[in-house]
Amino acid sequence: MTGKRIAIVGGGPSGALCAERLASAGFEVTLFDEHLAWEKPCGGGLTHKAVRGYPFLLDGPHPKKSIHRVELISSHGDRALLPLDNPIVIYSRAVLNGLLLDRAASAGCRVLRSHVTSIDISGKSPSLTAEGAVHEADFLILAAGARNVFFPNTRPFAPEDLEITVGYFVPCCADSIQVKFVRGLQGYIWSFPRADHLSVGICGGMSQHTSRELQAHLAEFLREERISVRDARFYSHVLPSPRAHTLASRRIAGPNWALIGDAAGLVDPITGEGLYYALRSGELLAQSLISGQPESYACRVRDDFSADLQIAARIARRFYHGRFLGGAVTTRMIQFIDRSATFRALVGELFSGAQSYASLKRRLWRQFDDSVAEFLESIFRPAKPSRARPSPEDA
Repeated sequence: MTGKRIAIVGGGPSGALCAERLASAGFEVTLFDEHLAWEKPCGGGLTHKAVRGYPFLLDGPHPKKSIHRVELISSHGDRALLPLDNPIVIYSRAVLNGLLLDRAASAGCRVLRSHVTSIDISGKSPSLTAEGAVHEADFLILAAGARNVFFPNTRPFAPEDLEITVGYFVPCCADSIQVKFVRGLQGYIWSFPRADHLSVGICGGMSQHTSRELQAHLAEFLREERISVRDARFYSHVLPSPRAHTLASRRIAGPNWALIGDAAGLVDPITGEGLYYALRSGELLAQSLISGQPESYACRVRDDFSADLQIAARIARRFYHGRFLGGAVTTRMIQFIDRSATFRALVGELFSGAQSYASLKRRLWRQFDDSVAEFLESIFRPAKPSRARPSPEDA
């Protein structure tokens, strides 16, 4: 398909990376986005599997923050520090999108700041209308997010497959990620340190929670953690959080079009991680088109990661609302992280992307005895005597 015309609607990570790969392979690529590099309201965290797959994200000169520990907080105030052998790299989304768009343009992609108002896939060659002008292509890629209006031959997401986020960009710095779970909330509060500010926010299912309810939980967290929102910038957004049957049945490609990134709903329903899946889906689609097999894209996505995301979607409700050993699953998880090195290592691998959901249950049961033994041993271990500070007279 070398030389074919590709139109991409959406210049986020999935669209920009796909554009770069296709343009580098000799395709005639035009990317349309009305915002281009903008500060999308999300954490902006890239796990180890993302920077391992795309090392330019770690090695380049663009401002970013490498985080080596996460503080997890239960709804009752239990806290545990989770050290990360492989750091999470956090970008401002304006910086990340700009970096990826620059790479696409350098590869030969034509990048247009333009608002797309309609698409047409009824003919052999798809077309789109942007700023009153009609643009034809041989293949159309939709990467414009979960709430875009273009879903050819597939349904828009239902409220049950979406989540609301609200938060602030706070002008201060920190060295650790914070994640707090809230009772009754299928979601969490986060504080992600970026290079020159914090992204502090909360997410929750659109069909279960209101924006006002989420803001109340977030305000309480800000008070508890003494984070001032003076001079902060408020944000709100809608992101995908698909159910298992939505991921299994959703059509993400046709004869002359495909969905990638958030538009395809490719997000971890438990952690909310979307950046890796955005990048990877853009890459998989580019590989399908370069090989002359666009019809293979959906199978590549399923075999690579979406089957694992379906497992995550099936257990998401139990993770957030279930109970274990008489307490909330999230509370027990934090207590075990604090007291068991075996369990702490497992959760660390989940955060880095090294541990899949497909083998998680088997590994949990295999390590259960060790985790419980370490937990109990830490409870009954004699407390170490505190070392008194010398008095001025002793010194």
